[in-house]
Amino acid sequence: MPTLETKEMNTFNDIKELVTALKREEKLISEMFSKRKSIDYKLNDALELVDYEESRIDLLIQKAVIRQNGDFLELDGQFLEFFEQVLYVSEEINLSYIDENIKNIKENIVYFLNESSENRRYAYLRFIKKTFRNMGLITLRSVVDLRRNIENTFKNESNYKNKQLKLENLDEKRTVVTNLIQQTLFLINEEELTFFNRALDEELGRIIIELKNQLGECSHNLIEIEKQIIDYLNQIKQQGRFLEKLRKLKYLKDNFIIEAETNIKQIVSNKNEVIFETKLNESINLSIDFLREDERAFIAIKRIAKNHRDRLLFKPEMAERISNDYLDNNIEEEIMVNLEEVRNRFIATSDNLFNFILNYDFLKEVEFNERVTIFCQIISQYEEELQIQDNYQTTNGIEYAMVFSR
Repeated sequence: MPTLETKEMNTFNDIKELVTALKREEKLISEMFSKRKSIDYKLNDALELVDYEESRIDLLIQKAVIRQNGDFLELDGQFLEFFEQVLYVSEEINLSYIDENIKNIKENIVYFLNESSENRRYAYLRFIKKTFRNMGLITLRSVVDLRRNIENTFKNESNYKNKQLKLENLDEKRTVVTNLIQQTLFLINEEELTFFNRALDEELGRIIIELKNQLGECSHNLIEIEKQIIDYLNQIKQQGRFLEKLRKLKYLKDNFIIEAETNIKQIVSNKNEVIFETKLNESINLSIDFLREDERAFIAIKRIAKNHRDRLLFKPEMAERISNDYLDNNIEEEIMVNLEEVRNRFIATSDNLFNFILNYDFLKEVEFNERVTIFCQIISQYEEELQIQDNYQTTNGIEYAMVFSR
């Protein structure tokens, strides 16, 4: 019998080697990723991006970053999926991953409750926290991908039957996401109360609150997505009925029985739409670029000029010489108030903001009312850096709050 020999996979030895390789071939990988849907990437084009060093491409092929198919290259599916997931450009909705996370949480909750060792209990708890944290992000991403796929399908799919089928399949995925959200909330609120009573700490509490907020946001978006799908399906049905009627009318017209079989004359006679009115021919002005550059325009101008030789020629009047006073460079300088500079100087003091601005040197004459306006603008733009107190003072009939830097 033939023996099975274990063969070590030719992969990266550590993270540093992986990151270094991706950084070195950044230009090639970026170009292949951006054109992953538009063209089949040729080996000759790739060689140009690595300075014609074929060994660099061979290394990426050996490490399974890219794959070669004849004279063409493509990113390996594992790396392609990773880039799409990280950059939020994936069109695939991985619902099984959410379902798998729910199962893993339930399993680790059982392990946690059965375990007596504190170290092992903490390991299970850490896994549960990480999974809960990931579930919110994954669910949000799934809802975003679902909405994007629905819009792309409705706008770009030309086949009406396929468009309807794809939208119905996406609606089924929407239902699956909704059910998974309900399962997650049931797990938190009802199914595993014993676990949360024993294991709940401050970090887990924050994670659960954040997860509930994310799932609530997803639920509201799924309601809007359901309305959108219903609207798109109704539009498809209406368009389908319209095309069916149009094909029937064309059949009647082609067989010269449209007037005998329908009341089209009566309907058209009662219509006053613009499409039934007599078309008016209006002159269109030619562009200046066409008159200057196109030889056909020059020939037409000469022909028209020949037909109008008897017309009087008017000598254009010359405009008067422009005075030198209008050609002089007059520069007018204006000192502007830099609110950020005023803010920076105020933060370095212990004075209140109103009194600081009242005595601030703006290098120009600034009236009292304008200084009040500057006071309001700084509070509006830099409110987070200021401490606004509840006591008030009055100056020149203006009541203002006491404001200090934090």
